[in-house]
Amino acid sequence: MEFLEIGGSEPFRSYSEMYLSKGLLLIFVVDSADHRRLPEAKKYLHQLISANPVLPLVVFANKQDLETAYHITDIHEALALSEVGNNRKIFLFGTHVTKNGSEIPSTMQDAKDLIAQLAADVQ
Repeated sequence: MEFLEIGGSEPFRSYSEMYLSKGLLLIFVVDSADHRRLPEAKKYLHQLISANPVLPLVVFANKQDLETAYHITDIHEALALSEVGNNRKIFLFGTHVTKNGSEIPSTMQDAKDLIAQLAADVQ
């Protein structure tokens, strides 16, 4: 199974649209502590998924360990995930990087297993 990572900043966005049509699922990572950019993230996410109403969506709400991070339910609301379609499988995970990077949080292992299963189901 291959993964393609494309950054979300403006210069890279045209690439994501080009490759998304070949994707098995979309993994979207958002910074939970960057409140100012959440409306931009919402707009971009909805733009990406509009072309394929059944493409599975996995959202990682990163930096959940920071005091300023929005709670997972706030991220769900800020990204308007309830509006992405009834035929789409949607999963939202709260994530953070461990301090020394040597430990993989159980949430990330669960997400890894889910992603592998979703990709296998689509193939």
